[in-house]
Amino acid sequence: MFETPSRGDSLTSASPSTHFPQVLNSIYLRITWRLMPVLLLAQVLAFLDRVNVGTAKLQMATDLQLSASAYGLGAGIFFIGYFIFEVPSNLLLHRLGARAWIARIMLSWGLVSAAAMFIQTPTGFYIQRFFLGIAEAGFFPGVILYLTYWFPAHRRGRMTTLFMTASALAGVVSGPVSGWIMSGMDGVQDLSGWRWMFLIEGLPSVLVAGLVYWVLPSTPKQANWLNRDEKALLETDLAVAEQQKHEHRLKDLFTPITLMFSLVYFLLLMGLYGINFWLPTIIKGSGINDTLTIGWLSAIPYMCAAVVMNLVARSADKTRRWGLHVGLSALVASAGFFTTVMSDQQIAMSLFGLTLASAGVLSALPLFWNLPTQRLTGVAAAAGIALINSIGNLSGFVGPSVIGWLIDRTQHTSAGILFLSITALLAGVLTLLYSANNTTTRNQRI
Repeated sequence: MFETPSRGDSLTSASPSTHFPQVLNSIYLRITWRLMPVLLLAQVLAFLDRVNVGTAKLQMATDLQLSASAYGLGAGIFFIGYFIFEVPSNLLLHRLGARAWIARIMLSWGLVSAAAMFIQTPTGFYIQRFFLGIAEAGFFPGVILYLTYWFPAHRRGRMTTLFMTASALAGVVSGPVSGWIMSGMDGVQDLSGWRWMFLIEGLPSVLVAGLVYWVLPSTPKQANWLNRDEKALLETDLAVAEQQKHEHRLKDLFTPITLMFSLVYFLLLMGLYGINFWLPTIIKGSGINDTLTIGWLSAIPYMCAAVVMNLVARSADKTRRWGLHVGLSALVASAGFFTTVMSDQQIAMSLFGLTLASAGVLSALPLFWNLPTQRLTGVAAAAGIALINSIGNLSGFVGPSVIGWLIDRTQHTSAGILFLSITALLAGVLTLLYSANNTTTRNQRI
């Protein structure tokens, strides 16, 4: 079919992307169509089961007598269980294989999410959210690691963004569908609409777990839809990308740069979860009371973000300036949150600001992963990705709790949104400083 570079050739000089660009593009296109639809579906369900509590709050808070602080604690306690089991889960994925482990994670979170229909007290809400975090731990960083098995860095930015487009799509789906279920099923079998919502939106994850197990190969070597020559060419192309990395040991993970990555991710996720968990409440505070209408309006920021984030990813992969794009996107998010604060609860201006914030945050997050994955490889990549993700996701606990406390103290959402504007601003500044320093270092080496 074609000749791959011989073992005696330098991988760099015999780069497949130079010698076989059309063949290689065809292989990566086939990989994309084989893997990404399943991963997109899985991420939509993961995000839906994680953040539908934001819409459920509109009814659940009254039934369970939850204050804003209590709801923020319950929404955020998910990330405590998530944090504890994140690194072990990713190490097991690296050891046992992506296919079986990702399927196991989906089965677990689907069952635990559906079980939320049985919550009767605030304590029960806290317990369910904690175990949902344990069940889902390892899914997102596992997929990020999984993509490194199939795509080199200059292609992976678009794939990671495509995967995280599912987060925006879940936001588009979650509001209207959750609002429709809660409105239409409220009172059926004497159950509140939010209970039916958790059941109906949790069970699809159980079914898709089976699809993941049967469809996804763990590595390119297990892909029966690639022939031997294609696998060899793919292996060589990925090896060229690996030459630009340095092998790290597990004990080397706690370095200033890894902790910096964790802090930036922490700050970026603060904005994402602020939007996810409080968007319906912010819209309701603007004078909209109908649950279904709130659901539809909640979809607008995510719809716009789904388009913008893919355009930004295309630009970032073309220029290979991922840090610059992450930093600028974070600054846009900060401006969006600040616009929302200044909107004085006018629904049009609030939605514009939230749309800007959503587009900025969701553009920054997937491209961020190009920064640590360029520096780590092997088992250190598995542990490092999970470490950064688990520390970063603690913002899912801190953010909702702080915002809930600020809302209870001020009786207004503006203080919480201003807090999100400041965190996004810090993320942008830190990333731009890292990007400038990294660019200078590269130029000095050249």
